[in-house]
Amino acid sequence: MRKLLASALALVMIAALCGYGFWTQQRPEGHYLSDLRIELALNQGSPGERGNLLGIEPLLYPSDYQNLQRLRLKLAAYLEQAREQGLVNPRTVVVLPEHIGTWLWARGEKNELYQVTQRREAEQWLELSNPLRYGLAMLWATGDDRRADAHLRMKAAQMAADYQALFSGLAKEFGVTLVAGSIVLPAPYVENGVLHAGSGPLFNSSLVFAGDGSVLGQPQRQQFADSEVRRYIQDGREQPLHVVSTPAGRLGVLIGSDSWYPENYQQLAQQSAQLIANPVFLSGKHSWDAPWRGNRHQDAAAELPLQRGQVSEQQAWRQLTLAANPGLTSISVFMRGQFWELGADGQGFANHAGGQLAGTSQHGARLLNVWL
Repeated sequence: MRKLLASALALVMIAALCGYGFWTQQRPEGHYLSDLRIELALNQGSPGERGNLLGIEPLLYPSDYQNLQRLRLKLAAYLEQAREQGLVNPRTVVVLPEHIGTWLWARGEKNELYQVTQRREAEQWLELSNPLRYGLAMLWATGDDRRADAHLRMKAAQMAADYQALFSGLAKEFGVTLVAGSIVLPAPYVENGVLHAGSGPLFNSSLVFAGDGSVLGQPQRQQFADSEVRRYIQDGREQPLHVVSTPAGRLGVLIGSDSWYPENYQQLAQQSAQLIANPVFLSGKHSWDAPWRGNRHQDAAAELPLQRGQVSEQQAWRQLTLAANPGLTSISVFMRGQFWELGADGQGFANHAGGQLAGTSQHGARLLNVWL
């Protein structure tokens, strides 16, 4: 009798495991509707031979990341509207916001992940749907928040391939230089023109793609990790800032709050940089007008001319980037949209000819253009 019960229990467990394994492989896709409109919030100067800096502030949601074609469709629609307005040419440098590639961890998951309202619930669906990958990633995870590390590490190879396919394809399709925001990957590197995820700590990095779709240089790592992600993202100062040549001039990339620090601009100026792209992600709905949170975990922040809470986020970003910049033309581009309960805020601006240019305030997706 005991042997019979044990055999029956074993069969039930095997059936349950097989059913769970089959369930994890199912990835049905739900209906998709998205607003593809974008407004021109800033258009400074006149078309000329030097080209232009074109910032795109997309309005994105988790469902946009369910498959790569959806995200490509939305970003291509924005670029097509910019082209129709005469803002795209072979000397155009397009700048996308910070972490636009990081959210690729959500690509190809179950419908429930996109339908829940809390990021914590979405992460639980991610773990349940990918038990083996998540378990292995936890073994290799580092930092103080090993769970957050594992969520990114477990899909790093797929994310790197998706990131390059998407943004290389857009750069080639529209014939522009494209600063592809940023993506968080373990020790990323480019070898033979292909982006790879390594096996070291996580870094917030950006790639620049040429008009033929090729990669320009190595991934640019964020030098000073922001307070909100420092528990699992490593500072990138072991690899200094670098400059790449584009048809519009020599270009440097400062990710997020790296644009606050004068020493970063000095590094780029020493390499004859002419243009600065600053992709930004500012978390929190209505945070643009909230007190500036600063970066109390960075020693370099103590030397900044502002104190936490002294001014709003809007005032701090504009004052610090203008004060630190030695006169290079720069554009700061913010993510917009909602990722579960995590909102994104901010309105892009540019520094040009010693002054600052701010676009009109709008709620949807925005284009910011500066003719050089």
